[in-house]
Amino acid sequence: MSIATLQARVRHQRDELPVLYGDVDFDLVPERLALGRDDESDLPDHVKVSRAELLADTELVELMTTATMLGDVVCDAYVCLLPELGMQRLIEMVRTACREGLEAVDDAPDELVAFIEAMEATPDWIDRDLVERGARAERVGAALVAPFAIRGAFLATFINEYAALPMAITGSLSDKRAAQRVNETASFFATTVLPGGMERNGPGFEAAAMVRLMHSMVRYNALRRSTRWDQGRFGIPIPQVDQMPAGLIGAFLLSAEVVRANRDFTEEERAQIETSRYRCFLLGLPEELLPTDPEGLVRVFLARAATLRKGFDDDTCGALVRATMAAYLRPDRSLPNRIGELIERSFSTTFFVKAFLNGDKDRAAEMGVELTPADLAIVALAGPFIIGRAKAIQLLRQVAPLRPPVDAYVTWLLRQRLRSYGHPEFKTDASTYRHAKPPAETEPVAV
Repeated sequence: MSIATLQARVRHQRDELPVLYGDVDFDLVPERLALGRDDESDLPDHVKVSRAELLADTELVELMTTATMLGDVVCDAYVCLLPELGMQRLIEMVRTACREGLEAVDDAPDELVAFIEAMEATPDWIDRDLVERGARAERVGAALVAPFAIRGAFLATFINEYAALPMAITGSLSDKRAAQRVNETASFFATTVLPGGMERNGPGFEAAAMVRLMHSMVRYNALRRSTRWDQGRFGIPIPQVDQMPAGLIGAFLLSAEVVRANRDFTEEERAQIETSRYRCFLLGLPEELLPTDPEGLVRVFLARAATLRKGFDDDTCGALVRATMAAYLRPDRSLPNRIGELIERSFSTTFFVKAFLNGDKDRAAEMGVELTPADLAIVALAGPFIIGRAKAIQLLRQVAPLRPPVDAYVTWLLRQRLRSYGHPEFKTDASTYRHAKPPAETEPVAV
């Protein structure tokens, strides 16, 4: 798919789904796009690639501007059946289709068939032979490291008001809702790296469908119901360009490490990249946002930051950050879980400040994230065990006779983690939206 084809896909959204996109001006450049040389953007000061260099790559900038206006028409169309079928029925049909097949859904609407078939149609730019191998390698981090860093990665999605607003207007500002969102995110990534997790009937496939359904519901409510959504400022809610960093965060960190070492991916690292790309495909991302080489992955990440206007609104970003920091993520308040929560909070805070703010504790504090000496002490004590155990497991996996039992242990531990995350609902409360117009299809609950 060329950029021109992607641009045509963006423009055709109005024709394909006028009920949702009919009022959107796709020729309008939203305020969120920082395309001028003097515009302030989210590109960190410490990166080696300059913003001027990134903006000079006109094809890359064009990709960013195009993907900023790209929604998910195939899933959006299914969500637009809300007035007719109600949200609970839409959820039930997706779950049944994922678990038992489309033929098991009574009177399956054409929109559901199109949605599921689009996910089933793996393109030739995905190497499925590498996906399972990459998932096996990713399981180590998902089981042993991610539980202590997921809050920090989640915080990174809230530091820009242009990207964070959809979460703010979907009822995610309470501690309880924030905890649910963090655990659902952790659960999604964990299910996708289970053995066979992203196979057609795997739990990761279903989780990806539910995440898309949730995103489309947010998009539907923001465009149809919210008085806070200003298309001139924000463009399309949850555009593909904003889903890309969440889906590729692990691939980006790995790629940045490879680029710094001035080498190429190893075979196993390349498999991990393909796992991330397939996960992103299931979420609806186009190929153009999913490079296969380390330099390309780093540049697409940095280009998104370089073209995203800098903006931190306390009522939006600050409230989301504070709610996420205050959230209690463990299933109960037993002593072991309280200790685990303390370690996780310190580890996530340190990870967020170092990985996303280049260690700037003052800027973190302005956002509502306090990195204290106690946090650093806890990380100094627990970090060697958390990271050391993961590295030890990775070394053991390189010994062929030990690989099966080690992977069995990691898979068992990952399933334990999944139980602690709780049952993911992938829901948002539609009552939090203020209606820009009084639609007849108002529902009290929505995915």
